[in-house]
Amino acid sequence: MLYAIIAEDAPDSLARRLDVRPAHIERLQALQNQGRLLLAGPHPILDTEHPGSAGFSGSLIVAEFNSLEEAEQWAGADPYVTARVYTKVLVKPFKKTFPQ
Repeated sequence: MLYAIIAEDAPDSLARRLDVRPAHIERLQALQNQGRLLLAGPHPILDTEHPGSAGFSGSLIVAEFNSLEEAEQWAGADPYVTARVYTKVLVKPFKKTFPQ
């Protein structure tokens, strides 16, 4: 089943985000290589793809896991969690409707 992982960034966490980004991307790449990643990306604070030093307010990942518990465990082990980039992570079942 698909799960949405919705995360909120801590204030002033851009430097930590950039420091651990390679490890975060590596985990996402592994999901993609397994054919389990639907989409992933950050929420820019500014209404632009490149917010510069304004940074990001959080992230969204939609991926396939065997259970909610597995998705929660995967999300909880993310480098952005361990580096305290994320202050809150919500994992919810997700039903893809469009595009078909």
